[in-house]
Amino acid sequence: MYEIVKATILGIVQGLTEFLPVSSSGHLEIVKYLLNDPKVGAQSMMMTVVLHFATALSTIVIFRKEVLEIFSGLLKLNFKDNDDFWFCVKIVVSLVPAAVVGVFFAEELESLFDKQIMLVGFMLLLTGALLLMADRATKTEKSVSIWDAIIIGVSQGIAILPGISRSGATISTSVLLGIDREKAAKFSFLMVVPLIFGKMGRDVFSAIQSGVPLVPAGEELPLLAGFVASFVTGLFACTWMIQLVKSSKLTSFAIYCFIVGVLAIAESQLQLIPKFFAASTAVL
Repeated sequence: MYEIVKATILGIVQGLTEFLPVSSSGHLEIVKYLLNDPKVGAQSMMMTVVLHFATALSTIVIFRKEVLEIFSGLLKLNFKDNDDFWFCVKIVVSLVPAAVVGVFFAEELESLFDKQIMLVGFMLLLTGALLLMADRATKTEKSVSIWDAIIIGVSQGIAILPGISRSGATISTSVLLGIDREKAAKFSFLMVVPLIFGKMGRDVFSAIQSGVPLVPAGEELPLLAGFVASFVTGLFACTWMIQLVKSSKLTSFAIYCFIVGVLAIAESQLQLIPKFFAASTAVL
């Protein structure tokens, strides 16, 4: 039962923070630190895959009309005036920076996901600053160009760092480039779907090669609980985030990032939580 509850909590955290601009990776690192459990945040390889699949699926459900239009546009032979075809091209272009970072700096990145609370704190402060700047942008009318897609892709590559919100970084970058807020949110959420499926494929292939069982015995129910929690929460968070971006209401998330960032930095220096657990254990 404890594993199911923990998986549900992970699913809710993933579903909310994947779309809300507060950094899912940063929050999962904080959860790992608070619980002093190395498995939390990556409960298992398959748990990570399932949670990301759930949020990717929720994105597809929310943007099902746009996804169908894109696929129908790809079947047309006229590429010159085919907006859906060029939207796909821009999505592909935006994936390149993050793919390069993921392929060539995988080991370096992995070392950053080991309860690096100070790093998470500073990156959350950076996320908060980006959100504040985006909320104050006034000229947001244009569509995404190829050059914009490259710049947004670079911000997505940087957002691999724990503590930098992927949605916050990409949406803020888009708005600061003068892109229409609703189009910025749509592009931000759709551009991550192929990236998630690519990472899922790589993780599953690696597991098969190494002989690791995809679904360890006894993890069926926790995986299902995590999937449902992440999918349902993702539907809510994605819809909510689109409305927030359109109405320029990101300042509250910026303040939240500042508060959590400062607390994380302070905790990395004071080590109050490990001391509390140590004292509690000694008393017991």
